[in-house]
Amino acid sequence: MIPEILRLAGADHENANFFLIAGPCVVEGEGITLRIAREINEICSALDIPFCFKASYRKANRSSLRSFTGIGDEEALSVLQKVKDELHVPIVTDIHANEEAAWASQVADILQIPAFLCRQTDLLVAAAKTGKTVNIKKGQFMSPEAMRNAVEKVRDAGNPHVMLTERGTSFGYQDLIVDFRGVKAMQENHCPVILDCTHSLQQPNQPSGVTGGRPELIETIARAGVAVGFDGLFLETHPEPAKALSDGANMLPLDQLRPLLTKLIRIRQSII
Repeated sequence: MIPEILRLAGADHENANFFLIAGPCVVEGEGITLRIAREINEICSALDIPFCFKASYRKANRSSLRSFTGIGDEEALSVLQKVKDELHVPIVTDIHANEEAAWASQVADILQIPAFLCRQTDLLVAAAKTGKTVNIKKGQFMSPEAMRNAVEKVRDAGNPHVMLTERGTSFGYQDLIVDFRGVKAMQENHCPVILDCTHSLQQPNQPSGVTGGRPELIETIARAGVAVGFDGLFLETHPEPAKALSDGANMLPLDQLRPLLTKLIRIRQSII
């Protein structure tokens, strides 16, 4: 299922490839953000993959008080607007509080609700009332079936444009696991369902205060996700993950994106 915002952007055929939400974890600056956006867009255009650019304008959920949170809200949103103006792609960014919804929606086409906040009724309603598409990440503590309630909150607030993203389930204190059975349960809500191929491989709650990850398994997770029928994929990518200012431990190196997507297209074509 292709979300309405991507149909408006030109992805108007049901047999299209999976769609892709991708970008760096956070806006680190204008130059690096535009570089990443341009390269992903070029790859997706060549491979006929509908594309939304994702970057958080602010990171609120951080392991440590010393962790990078952003370059400033106004500056970061300005950078995202430049990506939108130049590339004409939908923009995805996170919001963390009710008052952020109207502010971020001036630029973003898709407001993303972080997993830890997926039960926050007021936040979901505030996002819904902007009229923008709302992408709700499934909480690490939530069953796929329970996400029906989050979807209904958005719809009951008058907004039919909602998506769900699987990003793993807590497995002990410092690991996550993807239950691929969940895609069918979430698709019963008649909305696009996305697999977050990078955050699903996080190793949170590390004593160091820096979240770990298993980026060597991104291809494994992505291949499985396409095979079981996720409508879209979400991943974070960076030219040099080791130098990324947020979530570098589970990012895909940007130069690995094209070969990965090429493989995933073959899987998609084999099942449609």
